[in-house]
Amino acid sequence: MAEEMTYVNSDGLRLDGRKVDELREIKITPSVLSRAEGSCYMEWGQNKVLVGVYGPREALPQHIQDPTKALVSFIYRMATFSVSERKNPRPGRREIEISKVCGEALEAAIFLERFPNTTIDIYTHIFDSNAGTRVTALAAAAVALADAGIPMKDMVSSCAVGRAGGNIVLDLNKYEEDAPDAVDMPMAIMPRKKEVVLLQMDGLMEKKQWFEAFNLGVQGCMSVYEMQKDALKKRYLEIEKDAMQEIEKAGAKMDKAAKEGEPQ
Repeated sequence: MAEEMTYVNSDGLRLDGRKVDELREIKITPSVLSRAEGSCYMEWGQNKVLVGVYGPREALPQHIQDPTKALVSFIYRMATFSVSERKNPRPGRREIEISKVCGEALEAAIFLERFPNTTIDIYTHIFDSNAGTRVTALAAAAVALADAGIPMKDMVSSCAVGRAGGNIVLDLNKYEEDAPDAVDMPMAIMPRKKEVVLLQMDGLMEKKQWFEAFNLGVQGCMSVYEMQKDALKKRYLEIEKDAMQEIEKAGAKMDKAAKEGEPQ
């Protein structure tokens, strides 16, 4: 009989060395696509996601236009090489479902009424996958929207939580998602009021465990929120620094031109 795998050891550490309430390493880089209104590249553990935001722009064909608000088109696609076995390039039911729920989560945050008859297109590409790609895509998309300057009520921050080996754990990896008793619960909130905009669950758990998982998930979302803010602040400081350098260069050129024009 095969030995049962231990997902959390006696020291409270998981298979990858994390604690039960610890996220995988996250790196967020806004403004990586020069031709998009806003963009973001995110690494979350092994997951690698690139998001480009285009618009608001006129919704075409015209019959899809809504005179009261903008439409949000969220396109989630996984590269054929993003998983161990080559994926069919055609979007499957899972990709269509994730596109729908993520788009609806972002709709809750955007001031859609300010852009009637337009569409906001969000293209999300997964280049590497290891559990939690939908929450990675959603978090990166929220940063890309902020990078595009699209007005939002709040950031959308996301995280997955669930159960593996009887333990409630934050940010499941692939091994934990494949546990015999695994439950995966991706969620997203608007952090200021902790308003839930996405909540799904694959599997069953008792009510007490569910509340434990939910509270841990909110904690994880808040940690992601701080990283999103830090990444955007860092980017804006870089823009400010570059702008000041350009102003100083222009000022130096003007001073030089003025001196050269003075009578001898």
